[in-house]
Order: sequence, then C-alpha cells, then structure tokens
Amino acid sequence: MELRHLRYFVAVAETLHFTRAAEMLGISQPPLSQQIQRLEHEIGTPLLRRLTRGVELTEAGQAFLPDALAIVQMAEHALEKVRGVARGMSGQLSLGFASSLAFGAPVFELIRRFKARYPAMELITREENMALLMQDLREGLLDAAFIRLPCESSKAFNLRVIATERMMVALPASHALSQRPAVALPELAEETLIMFPREVAPSLYELIVSTCLRAGFSARRFQQAPQIASSLGMVGAGCGIALVPASMCCVSNPLLRFCEIENNTLFTDIAFAWRRDHPAKTVLHLLSLINER
Repeated sequence: MELRHLRYFVAVAETLHFTRAAEMLGISQPPLSQQIQRLEHEIGTPLLRRLTRGVELTEAGQAFLPDALAIVQMAEHALEKVRGVARGMSGQLSLGFASSLAFGAPVFELIRRFKARYPAMELITREENMALLMQDLREGLLDAAFIRLPCESSKAFNLRVIATERMMVALPASHALSQRPAVALPELAEETLIMFPREVAPSLYELIVSTCLRAGFSARRFQQAPQIASSLGMVGAGCGIALVPASMCCVSNPLLRFCEIENNTLFTDIAFAWRRDHPAKTVLHLLSLINER
C-alpha cells in the first residue's frame, strides 16, 4: 500500500467527487480512478460506491477513512518537520553560557530575538565555567556558546564579539570610598580582593590579578569566592572588595555599592563562539541575528 494511494482516497472521500478530487490533487480523473481501484483490490473490498453524480463511502470506506486520514496527516507532519530541521527553522539548538554571563543583557536580548523569529526551535541551554564550556563545544556537546574574552582556549573556534563590558569595583556600602563615583585601584591596595574561581574565566582572572598586583595589591590578601555572583554577597558581608563586569551592577543589594575604576584598563568582551567545521544551520541563523545589530 503506497502513501499516495491513501492520499488519493482521502481526497475523494472528503470531496465525494472524482473530478473535484483530481483537480485538488493536480492529476487527471482517469489515473485517479485507476489508483483507487488498485487500493480497493489490495484491501479486498470496495471503499467507494460510484453514483450518477459523485460517490459515497461504503461501510468499509467509512471505517478506513479515519486511519487513512491520520496516516496522511502524520506523513505530512513528518515531512514538514524534517524540512524545517533541514532549513534550520525547527529542531534543537544546544547553547552554552559562561557562568559569568548570568546578567549579560546583550546575550539574552539575542535569545529573545531568536525565539521570536524561530518559535519552533527548541533551545537546550547549559551554564558552565569557561573550561567546561570550551570542552563541551570542542566535543560537539554544544552547537555554540556565549563566552567571555580573553580566553586562550577560544582560539580554536570562530568568534564574534557582541559586546564589550568594563569591569567595576564592588564595595561594601559602609566603605569610606563607596560614595565616590570612581576609585583608583591603588587606593584599594590594602583591601582583601575577593576573586571568582580561576576556572570560571582563566584569562580574565589572570588579567585582573596582574592589574591589581601592579596597582600594589598583595597576593596574600586575595580570597576566592565559590562563584562570581557569590563574590558580591561576600562584599556585602564586609569580607573585602571585588572587581566584576558592569552587567552585575543590576544586582540590588543595599549592602553594596558599585564604582567606576579611574583610568580603567580592565575590559572584557562577550563573544559568540562556534566550531569551525560544518556549523549547524541553526547556528548560522543566530549568527545572522548578531550581524543585524
């Protein structure tokens, strides 16, 4: 039994007329009648009763129609689904995020636009530190990822910078310098510097550490927080100060103040990263949205 035979039968059953069904299918009436007869011969019983004007379903035809219609609809749905996947209009996109991008507005604005343009696309997201993110991207567990630069291991991938963020100083609200709009790093050299774990963003970690050491900070006064977000909680608790991306200033905590850095040389890029070999169409669609900005 061929799928086209079911499609022909459904067309005739819905129109109850061979000529109208043939026009709807885009074929002539004689071949349509022949194909229906073949289907009836294969089943072993008539499905249609020919009348002077049109046709009517036999009892067997009435029983057969719901299942035939369901099969035809399922086949059309499967065909449309696979075509959508091939065009990158549907299917799945596995996307990674660096842990430090939890408040990265440009990233999530892109995701909002992507979902609006491709509503049938299923997004599978994962948040990791940079080391795991690069490993998952390399091994094909992710189609693409939003990462922070500098990142040494990112050189193995295609990169598109989508935003640049300056680093800012997070101070306890009770700190003597907390009301200043900007603070010079040497003014904070005697403070305990609360750092995010190195694996969160190794190259950015090294950049911050080297800049602070040049500004007179002592490595003995560095203290590690479990995550970049938790470093703010430690600052609010009076454990020290932290240097964080400007996007984290959206964190509302009455125990915190954020200040600009005078003569600031600490900047970090937010980038879209994808593998160089045969990127998925879904990745190219997201990249085209980035290029529209």
